[in-house]
Amino acid sequence: MNCPNITCVLAVILVESEQQKEEGKESKPNTGDVAGAERALSGPCWSSSGLCPRSAQGLPEHPIPSCASCWLLGVRRKLQTTGLFLWIMASAPTVSSEKLSPSNSDSESESDTESDSSEGSETSDSLSSFDRSEEEDHLSSEDITEESAFGKIPCEFEINEETLANVEATDVSSCDLERSELTECKEVLRKLSMLIWKTLSKSKMVSLLKDFVESEFFLIDGDSLFITCVSNVNFKKGQTLHFFYIVEQFLHDFIQKEAKFVIVFFKDAENMYFKYSEHLVLRTMLIQHLQHNTDVTIHTEFSNCLSPEWEIFLKEYYPHFLIVSEMGITFHQAHFLNIFIIHTLQKKIDIVQTLGIESDVLRIHGYYASSCYLHKQFFEMDLTKTPTLSEAVDLCRMHCLSVTLLRQLPLFQRAKSRLITCVWDRALSPFRGMLKKCAFFILKQLESRNNWHVNFAGLPDLTDDLLWKNIAYYYEIEHSRGLTLGLGDTLMREYLKLWDMVLTLSGSGMISDDPAVTSLSKKREFDELTHWHSSKPLCDDFERARCNSDENQKRQLAKLEKREEERWSNLSLFIEKEIQENPDSGIKRLEDFLQKCPVKSIKFTAEMVGLDACFKLWMEHCVKPEAESKDISIVTNMMKRIHSICEKYSELLQKTHQQKLAKYLKYIGFDNLAHSLRPQESGTEKDISKYSVHMGAARFQLTYMGPYLFREERSDPDPRVHHFIPDTWQRELLDIVDKNESAVIVAPTSSGKTYASYYCMERVLREGDEGVVVYVAPTKALVNQVVGTICSLFTKALPKGLVVCGVFTRDYRHDTLNCQILVTVPQCLEILLLSPHSQKWVKRMRYVIFDEVHCLGGEIGAEVWEHLLAMIRCPFLALSATISNPEHLTEWLVLIKRYWQHVESTVDNSGSSQNALKDSKKQQRKTAEKPSYKVRLVWYKERYNDLEKYVCSLKDNDFLIEHYHPCAALTVKHIKKYGIPVDLGFSPRESVLLYDAMAHIWPEWPRVQELEPEEFSCFKNKVVIMRADAKKYEEELKKEIIRWIQLDPSKSCFLLLHTESLWDERAETSSRCRCKGKETGRTRRGMLDPVPPGTRADCTPLSAQQVQVPWDSGARIQRVILWAAEIKEIKKNLRKRSEVPPECTYAERSAVDAQTLMKILRRLKGTRRGYKLYSLLRRGIGYHHGSMGIRQRQVVEMLFRLKHLKVVTATSTLALGINMPCKSVVFTEDSVFLDALNFRQMSGRAGRRGEDLTGSVFFYNIPVPKIERLLKSNVPKLKGQFPLTLSLVLRLMLLVAKADDKEDAKAKALSVLQHSLMSFKQPNIRRMLKFYFIYSLQFLVTEGFLDQDCTPIGYSGLVTHLHYHEPSNFVLVSLLVKGLFHKLCVPTNIKGQKTFSEEVMETLVVVLAHLFGRNYLPPCAGDFKKRFSHSVVTLKDLPKDFAAVVEEHNDRIQKNFASFLLTISKLADMRKEYQLPLSEIDFSGKECADSELVCHLMPGVESRTAVSPFACLSNITDQDLFDVNVVKDAMLRTIDVDAKNLPLLFLNKYDKSGRKYPLNGYVLNFHKHGSLSALTEDNWLNMGDAFNLIRDFALVTQAIRISLSELCDDKNDNVVLAFTQLSEAFNRKLGPKERP
Repeated sequence: MNCPNITCVLAVILVESEQQKEEGKESKPNTGDVAGAERALSGPCWSSSGLCPRSAQGLPEHPIPSCASCWLLGVRRKLQTTGLFLWIMASAPTVSSEKLSPSNSDSESESDTESDSSEGSETSDSLSSFDRSEEEDHLSSEDITEESAFGKIPCEFEINEETLANVEATDVSSCDLERSELTECKEVLRKLSMLIWKTLSKSKMVSLLKDFVESEFFLIDGDSLFITCVSNVNFKKGQTLHFFYIVEQFLHDFIQKEAKFVIVFFKDAENMYFKYSEHLVLRTMLIQHLQHNTDVTIHTEFSNCLSPEWEIFLKEYYPHFLIVSEMGITFHQAHFLNIFIIHTLQKKIDIVQTLGIESDVLRIHGYYASSCYLHKQFFEMDLTKTPTLSEAVDLCRMHCLSVTLLRQLPLFQRAKSRLITCVWDRALSPFRGMLKKCAFFILKQLESRNNWHVNFAGLPDLTDDLLWKNIAYYYEIEHSRGLTLGLGDTLMREYLKLWDMVLTLSGSGMISDDPAVTSLSKKREFDELTHWHSSKPLCDDFERARCNSDENQKRQLAKLEKREEERWSNLSLFIEKEIQENPDSGIKRLEDFLQKCPVKSIKFTAEMVGLDACFKLWMEHCVKPEAESKDISIVTNMMKRIHSICEKYSELLQKTHQQKLAKYLKYIGFDNLAHSLRPQESGTEKDISKYSVHMGAARFQLTYMGPYLFREERSDPDPRVHHFIPDTWQRELLDIVDKNESAVIVAPTSSGKTYASYYCMERVLREGDEGVVVYVAPTKALVNQVVGTICSLFTKALPKGLVVCGVFTRDYRHDTLNCQILVTVPQCLEILLLSPHSQKWVKRMRYVIFDEVHCLGGEIGAEVWEHLLAMIRCPFLALSATISNPEHLTEWLVLIKRYWQHVESTVDNSGSSQNALKDSKKQQRKTAEKPSYKVRLVWYKERYNDLEKYVCSLKDNDFLIEHYHPCAALTVKHIKKYGIPVDLGFSPRESVLLYDAMAHIWPEWPRVQELEPEEFSCFKNKVVIMRADAKKYEEELKKEIIRWIQLDPSKSCFLLLHTESLWDERAETSSRCRCKGKETGRTRRGMLDPVPPGTRADCTPLSAQQVQVPWDSGARIQRVILWAAEIKEIKKNLRKRSEVPPECTYAERSAVDAQTLMKILRRLKGTRRGYKLYSLLRRGIGYHHGSMGIRQRQVVEMLFRLKHLKVVTATSTLALGINMPCKSVVFTEDSVFLDALNFRQMSGRAGRRGEDLTGSVFFYNIPVPKIERLLKSNVPKLKGQFPLTLSLVLRLMLLVAKADDKEDAKAKALSVLQHSLMSFKQPNIRRMLKFYFIYSLQFLVTEGFLDQDCTPIGYSGLVTHLHYHEPSNFVLVSLLVKGLFHKLCVPTNIKGQKTFSEEVMETLVVVLAHLFGRNYLPPCAGDFKKRFSHSVVTLKDLPKDFAAVVEEHNDRIQKNFASFLLTISKLADMRKEYQLPLSEIDFSGKECADSELVCHLMPGVESRTAVSPFACLSNITDQDLFDVNVVKDAMLRTIDVDAKNLPLLFLNKYDKSGRKYPLNGYVLNFHKHGSLSALTEDNWLNMGDAFNLIRDFALVTQAIRISLSELCDDKNDNVVLAFTQLSEAFNRKLGPKERP
C-alpha cells in the first residue's frame, strides 16, 4: 500500500470542522453516501491501475470558497491532499480537556489496537535510519508501551479488510476508496507519531540563548504556548488572571534575556478547540491580549503550516528554531502539532519542546531536536507519485473529450462500452474531487444566475465515469503501445471547439508549468554533519627570540651590502626574464628576495627592476590583438612596486626615478598621480590610451589593492620585543606589565594581544626563581597548546626541584607547586586558592593571565571566573575578543582592587603580616616590586586583516561563489535599534561597491561628489593610499547610511536591498567550476584507484594455478607453503594499493620531512580510531573535535601549523584558543551551535596576522537570513551568575579555619562574598546574597558540617572535595552517615580475598548514577520499552531505603530554603509584583474595606506574603513554598532568586504538565556491557558524549574511593573496597589508554 504524503493533512482537516461549527455538533462522515466519500477521499490515492502512471508535480489554483480554502491549499501544494486531516477532525474525540493528549487516545477500539500491533514489523523497517550518523535504533512499534501516546492511532471508521485486499484488482465504489484511504491516513499518522517520538527522544538539553542573542531569532507556536500554560500543574481552572501571569512570565523570561522571537497562531488551529468552549475563549483572549497589551510580535494571518504565505515567511526570516509542544489538549491536536513539527524539521529548522524549558539568571535551557534528512524524506515520501501540471492538462483534455462524446454519441452506442476493470490511480483523487467540487459550484452559480439561458435537459447525463476511464485507458496504455485510431472529423471539431473555449477561459495558463510549482520538485542535497560545541577564541602566539648585538656592525654591514649586491646581480636578469614569461612566479621570486635582503639600497634597486619589468609586460600585453579583457593583475603588481618605492624608499628617489614613475602612472591612465609626482612635466602627444586601465587611481587602489595598502606602523623598534615592531597599543600592554598593573585587554582575534602574556612570563622569569605566573585557560585543549608554546619559548637554569612550566587540570597534574609558570583551568586554580595548605604557594603569584575572560558570562563555570578575579591579590591580564561592555567589567575589577588595597594597608598598619614566613617575605621583596592596584582598559577595535565573505551555491552544474557584501545583512530596523555593529567592517573594495550602490539609488545625493573616491579628501591625488585612509572612507559611508535612515528610510531600505546583489565580477567569473560527469569520473579513478596496472590480475593466477596441488603424502606441507606465498603476495599487493600517489593528496610534502612526519604520526598508536586519522593525515586531510583524544588533537594541530595539512574539518573546538591559522574558513550546514559567537571565533582563524594579507569566509548551504544574523549581531555583554552555593560557603569556612594566615584567608572569603558581578551596583541583590549566606551557614551547622564557631567538622572535607557535584555530595554524606553503603556492601570471601557480587556492584552503580550520573531524557522517552535487548535505556529507581534518605535530605533543604524565601520577600518590589510581567498592567488599587461580603469572601486567613499575588488566585499560599514543585511558579519574581539555587536532589523530576523526566541509564548500561557503542544505539548519546560522561563518572568514583580511604582508618573497610572494585572495573572497561 502506498502511503499518502503528510502534507495532505492540513488541506483536509478543517472541511469537517467547518461543518461542525455550522451545525454546532460533531458529525462523522457517512461512509455510505457519495458526499461523505468525496469529503474523505481528498488525497493522492494511487492504486496501481496503470492510468496516469507518470509522477505529478502540481496543479494551478482554482477559485474555491473560504469554507474549502484548505482544499485549495492542498492542490496548490503539489496535489498531495488526502483525507488524513478530514479523518482527524471528523472523528472528534470524547476526551477530557483537562489532560494533555499525544497522538492516541484510550477510546480507541480494540480492532485498531490489534491492527497496529500486527503492523510492527513494517514500522521497524520504516524507522530504520539510512545513515550511521543518525544512530539508528531499529525501533519498532513494539518498543512503545501500550500506554504510549505514540503507539496507537485512533480511528472511528470501520475498515473492511477484504475490500482493502481487493481494491487494486477490481473496480471499487467511492465508499471502499474512502475506507482504504482512511486506512492509509491512519498508517501515515502512526508512522509520523513514531518518527516524532524517536526524534524528540533523542533531543538534548541545550542553552537556547547564546551570547549573541540578536542572532538567535526564533518562533514560538502560539497554541503550544497556550497548551503549556493552561496545563501548568499549579494553574487552577477558571483563574484567568493567573493564566495570563504564567504566559507573561514565560515570555518575559525570554525578553529579559534579550531574546528575539515572534509568536504564530494559525487560523486553522482554532477549529481544534470548538468542542472546548472554555479553551476557545481563553485562546482568543490570549491572542487579543498579546496583540493589544504587549509589544510582542504576533502573527495570525497564516492559515496553517502548509500555506504559501508561511513558506515565504520561513524562507525570508529562517528562524533559528521553533518552540512547540508535542502534546495536544486532544489527540487530534497532537496530530496537528506532529505535522507542524515534521514540516518544520523538513525545512531544516530545529525544534524545542515547550514543556521542558528551564531558566536561570542568565540562560534558558530546553530540549532541542535537530533536523535531519530523514524528516525531509518522510515529508516528501510520495513526492514522485503525484501528477505534474502537464499531466493534469492531459487529464483535462481527456475530460473534454469525454464531454464531447457524451454530447455527440447516442445512448445505444454508449451502452456498448467495454468494461474496464482498472481503477483510477489514487494520486488522481484530488483532481477528480476538484472536478466534482467545481461542478457543484457551477451548478450553484447557474441556479443563482437568472439571466443565463441554460438547457437543463442534459443535467442527468452530466458525467460518465466509464467513458472517461475508457478514454484514459486508450491514451495512457493502448496508444503508448502503438495503437493509433482516428477520432473522426465531427468529433474532432467539437472537441477542438470545447478545448479552445477552456483555454480562453483559463487564459492559456494551463499550457506552461507554474514556476512556483515546478520549483517544489527540486530537491536540495542534505548532509548531516557533526554537531558544534561551546567555543572560545584562539590565542595569538608570537615566538620570541633573543638576539645578541653586534660589536662590528658597520664593518659587517659593508660586507653584507657587497654580498647582497653580488647576489642581486646574479638574480636580476633571471628574475626580470621570469616576470616576462611567468609573471606570478617571477613576482613571487622577486618578493622572496626582497623579504630576505637586509640592505635597503639593494632592495630599492630590485623594486625598480621589478617595476620596469612589469611595465614592459603591460605594454606587450596591451598591444596584443586578443587582449580585449586586460589582465589587471599586471597593473596591480606595478602599483605594489610604486607603493613600496614611494613609501619605503622615498629618500633614495632621484629625479630620474620620479620621472620614470610619473611616466608609468601616466601610461596606465593615472594622470593626476603623475602630475603630483612631476608637476612641471608636459604632456605627451603620443596616443597612450590603449595602455590605460580606464579607471580612476583611487578607485583602482581601493578595488584591486585593498590587501596591499600600507598601514601606519611604527618603525622604531622596542628593546623589549625582538621578533617584531609592536604597535602603539601593544607597547601600552608592555608598559602595564612593567608597572605591575592590571589590565582588561579587548582586541579582535588575530590582532596580536596574547604576546603580552608571554612578555609577562619572560619578565617574571628574569626577576628570580620565586615568582609564579599563572595562565588560566578555559579548556584542557588550550592548556596543552600553551604548555607546548611555553616549553619551546623559555628555558632557564633553576635550582634542583624547580621547573619552568607546570600543568594542573582535573585529570592531569604535573609540577604544579614547583614551577614558575603554571598553566591551568579555572576550577583547578580555585582549588589552589581555597586550599589552606596551598596559601604559601599562592603568595608567590606575581601575575595571573586570564585567557578568554568572556567565559565570565558563560553557561558552565562562570561563577568560578568571578571567584578567581575576586580572590587574587596580584596583578592580572584579562584577555578577550568578544566583550561589548568592557567598561562595566573594568569598573567591577577596579572596585575589587580597591578592596585589596584597603586590606593591604590595614594589614601593614596592624603588623599582622609578620605571622607569615619572614625569610620568604624578604626574598620576595628583593626580587619583586610591590604590585599596583590600578586596572586599565586597553580596547583595540581594528582587525589587522580584512575578512571577505562569500556565499556558495550549486546551480545546475555550476558551483557558484558570490561575494557577500556586509551591508546586505543590515536592515533599517536593526540599524535604528542597535546601530551598525562595531566589528562589521568593510574591505576597501566593499566600500567602493557601497558608494556605487548609494550613488545609483540616490543620484541627487548631496554628498555624491564629495564621497566619490577620486574626490574624497583622503584619496585625492594621493599616490599611496594608506589603510587608515580607507578606514576613514568606510566610517564616512557608515555615517551616511545612518543619516539616510534619518532622512529617508525608504532609500536606505532600497540601498540595503541593492547591496545583496553586489559581488565582484572577477570573483564570480573565476569561481564558476562546471562539474562534468566524465571529467569527475576520470579524476576519481585516478585518485582513488592507485593500484598499479596488473596488480589485481597478478593475484588471480596465484590463486588459480598454484593452489592446485596433488593429494600425495606431502600435499599438506606443500599447500601450507603455497598459501604462505599467496598471503605474502597479497600483502605485497595491499601495500601497493595503500600507497598514496603524489597526485592524490592535499599534503605539502616539502613542509615536513618523512622522518619527522612518521615520528609525529606514531603518537597516534594506541588511540581510539587512530588508524582512520592516520590514513587521512597522510593525504593532508585532518579533523578536529572535542571527542578526540588529546594526542590525536595535538597531532592534527602540529601538522597543520607545520603546513603539512591543507584541509581540516572541525567543530568549534578550533575556536577554543587553538593556534591553527588558515587562509580560509568554510561554514557548511546550519547547526544549533553555529551562533554568532562561534562564527566570530572560527572566522578569526582566517587571515591571521603575519600569515595572510586577507582572510576569506565561505558559507555553503546556510540560509541567507541566518548569514545576515551572524554578521550583524553585536558582541555579548557580561552579566554575573548567582555566585554562592552551599559547597562554596563550606570551602570558604574551611579556608578561614585552616589557613596559616587567618587575616588573608578572611579577606579572600569576604572578597568573594561581597564582590559578585551579579550584585555590582545592585544593592537589593547584595542584601539577598547576605541572607543566602546566613541561611547556608544555618543549614551547614544544622547538618553537622560546621560547629557553632563555624569551624568545619565531620565529613566537610569529603563534601568540599566533591564540590563539582552539589547537591549530590551532601546526599552522599547522608547515605554514609545512615550506614546504607555498609549495609549494601557485604562481601563474599573467595580464596581469602573480599570481593563483591555483581548484584551488589549493580546496586551501587544505580545509587551512584542517581547521584553523579544524572542525565535526563525528554518525558516522551519514558514510553520506551526495549524488548529483545539487554540494554538499559532508563535508569532504575533508587532502592527504597536510599530513596527515603534522599527524601529526608530534600525535606530539610526545603524547610530551610522556604524560610529563606519568606525572609527575603521583604526585598521584593511589591509595586511590580501586582503588575503583569510583560504588559505591566497594574492590578493594585485601593482596598474595599466597607463591604461585609467582600470581607467574608476574602478573609486573608492564610499567609500569602511571600508568594506572587497572581499565584494566590490558584490557591497557592506561603506554605506551598515548602513544595519544590510549586516554588518556581509561586515565588515573587523581583527577588532575583531562582529555584535552581535550591540544592535539592530530585528523585523524580516533572515538567510543567506533570510528566516525569526519565533518567538515562547509560552508566548502568556501560557497567553491564562495557560498550560505548551500546550507549550510542540505545541511550541516544553520540560517541564523544558517551566517552566523556563515562570518563567523568569514573573520575568521581575514583575521587570518592580516595576520599573514603583517607577518612577511614581501616584499609579493609567494605565500603572502601567496594568503591575500589568499582573504580577498577570502570577503568578496565575504558581501557588503559582512556582511563582517568
